[in-house]
Amino acid sequence: MILDGKALAARVRAELKTSVARLTAQGVKPTLAVILVGDDPASQVYVRNKIAACGDVGIESRAFRFPADCAPAEVFAAIDALNADPTVHGILVQLPLPPQFDETEVIERIALAKDVDGFHAENLGRLWQGRHCFAPCTPAGVMRLLAEATVDLVGAEAVIVGRSNIVGKPMAALLLQAGATVTIAHSRTRDLAAVTRRADVLVVAVGRPGLVTGAMIKPGAVVIDVGINRLDDGRLVGDVDFASAEPVAKAITPVPGGVGPMTIAMLLANTVTAAERQLQSQDAS
Repeated sequence: MILDGKALAARVRAELKTSVARLTAQGVKPTLAVILVGDDPASQVYVRNKIAACGDVGIESRAFRFPADCAPAEVFAAIDALNADPTVHGILVQLPLPPQFDETEVIERIALAKDVDGFHAENLGRLWQGRHCFAPCTPAGVMRLLAEATVDLVGAEAVIVGRSNIVGKPMAALLLQAGATVTIAHSRTRDLAAVTRRADVLVVAVGRPGLVTGAMIKPGAVVIDVGINRLDDGRLVGDVDFASAEPVAKAITPVPGGVGPMTIAMLLANTVTAAERQLQSQDAS
């Protein structure tokens, strides 16, 4: 079975349109501010896609662009102003940043209530504690895909290949909360194939094309390919060799069209949630 993230993301966006219309009728227009530093082509594409997705569901987007050689203080000032602006509900700083920036310092400058990417250290800490927080968008999208496919995670053995703060670690937290037994592996894991073959649910997020082959997958496993890699011939492929993995897996995400669309859908969902929380706090005051 192919897990169609593009189709599911379209359904999520349809749900969000209704929520945005309701909030707008109550005087709150969900708004996302996007900060882009430099002219990295991939980052420009990602920002353009996010802005277009906002427009599709009725979220207002505001783009703030800075030259690659700008001083960090300029970006900090912009974040501070956006933190203080009650008409802005979410703030996103497109990564990676130029070398003069400390990315952690930039992310933690964002107000917790507006950290719709879910990268702030306190949000990640709350995630591990199972508390109220914004979950990072890609792991949240994976969980929505698994729920849509009615994958029973309670007692399942889940293996994550990848240990980043953006995908691997928060993915582990969400799977643990769902009742799975979780192993985090990575590109340097000894006998990686022996580890991945144990997985009932296998999530691969390393950034190496074709790292996981069908021979490394337990028959009947659910395979989530988070990787997106552009080959020399221009093709986009994942971290899983789809051709050999698809016949072995019970369900698998394609690349493109699997996890990617869900990442953006969850960003929109987090922005709408931030706007809803602001309205609730206004009503309570």
